Amino acid sequence: MNDPVNERKLQHLRIIESDPDADRHRRYFDTIRLKHRALPELNLAEVDPSVTFMGKRLSFPLLISSMTGGDDDVLRRINRNLAVAAEQAGVAMGVGSQRVMFSHPAARASFEVRRHAPTTLLFANLGAVQLNYGFGVEQCREALAVSGADALCLHLNPLQEAVQPKGDTDFRGLARKICDVSRQLDKPVIVKEVGAGISREDAERLLAGGIRYVDVAGAGGTSWSRIEHHSLVKVESDDLGLAFQDWGLPTPEALRALQPCRDRLTLIASGGLRSGIDMVKAMALGASLCGMAAPFLKPAMESAEAVGEVIARLKSEFVTALFLLGIGRAQELVGNESVLFSS
Repeated sequence: MNDPVNERKLQHLRIIESDPDADRHRRYFDTIRLKHRALPELNLAEVDPSVTFMGKRLSFPLLISSMTGGDDDVLRRINRNLAVAAEQAGVAMGVGSQRVMFSHPAARASFEVRRHAPTTLLFANLGAVQLNYGFGVEQCREALAVSGADALCLHLNPLQEAVQPKGDTDFRGLARKICDVSRQLDKPVIVKEVGAGISREDAERLLAGGIRYVDVAGAGGTSWSRIEHHSLVKVESDDLGLAFQDWGLPTPEALRALQPCRDRLTLIASGGLRSGIDMVKAMALGASLCGMAAPFLKPAMESAEAVGEVIARLKSEFVTALFLLGIGRAQELVGNESVLFSS
């Protein structure tokens, strides 16, 4: 019998392919202006876009964000192509939610990406709310082991669960459980949203429990609320997912809101980033790593080479923007709001 979690992953891919408005294209980063330097006093060829994150050197601060995984040739091919491309380009990668492998063991193979990416910075992934539905530290350790990951993402998706029929919506006491799991693991835990942003209040709650990595994953890109709307068995006037399709903090605003936490939190920016220029803006607002998923999905269905072409474009845009800002090293950009233009 087909596993419903596995089937939903395949359904989500079909919806993303068929509905271009699942990517909201809000382009919130377009409102942020960068300060052009006509005298950058740099040699473009000597600009260094590399960064170190969690002790690993990246060619530039790109994270191929969590997408998918499960028991299907398409899902296996996507993760394999992403992993091969990430290894070749020297960027980070996160796998999709690994919950499915606990109910459908055949799905495990799609998450075994370390063999394709022996040196890549890899993130495992589980839904944090599953800690209220029977999961614990052992499942977290298994997710890390299967993917060979360097860290574990525990994702927060209250909106997505709320618009699903029979979604997992018991979020009581979750901050404490996340922090308890983090203390028991020997690898870092990243807490991330999936497209609605993380507020300062929530960040402070996580900080109090020892969490040091947060992916703000704000609004502006893929809307999981809209995707879940399409995946519902329709009843008349059931438009809850559409009503909330643009809910949440835009990614730039989430980064600004966490400015007081930067000395204690390492921030990852995802949610609506679509270019190397967006990456530069996110880093100026405090991010140390920048995640994207949607731009890689269609190329990943094709080949690792197609994924690599997208990575190369993003890197070229990123390096050129650094040069035009007079910034010689990417590490100098984190939280450097002097590169932002204000009238």
